[in-house]
Amino acid sequence: MSKFNEIIDFAINREYEAAKLYKDLQAIAKKEASKQLLKEFENMELQHAKILEEFSPEKLSSNYVIPKVDNLNLSENFDMPPASEDMNFQEVLMIAIKNEERAFKLYSDLAQRAEDDYTKKLFERLAHEESKHKYQLESIYDNEIFKEN
Repeated sequence: MSKFNEIIDFAINREYEAAKLYKDLQAIAKKEASKQLLKEFENMELQHAKILEEFSPEKLSSNYVIPKVDNLNLSENFDMPPASEDMNFQEVLMIAIKNEERAFKLYSDLAQRAEDDYTKKLFERLAHEESKHKYQLESIYDNEIFKEN
């Protein structure tokens, strides 16, 4: 197995793990809004896994520029709460935000350590996707939680 294939397999497994987390949280969450949000993120992670399964180095364009994603920096202000049956929508969002933040940091770190341009670009793109998810979740948190309080 080539180094590139090992990296792709790692990323695919990471996406399936994230999808499983969101699925597990759906079983715990009691509120329908929480379940729906978690289902959407489970589906996004499964879609990422599918994209990665069909990916090849030739599909990476060396001139692709990764756009900047806004960051509300909300996750820096809280710790991940434990998952529980009685968690509220805020706690569900906090878990999801922290999960995306960890994925972003992982892929960013792997991009910095990459030994070749293909691998670096791949991890940069994966980090970008995770940062978009984090921003989406933080925006929901900002609109639904901060605006309520």
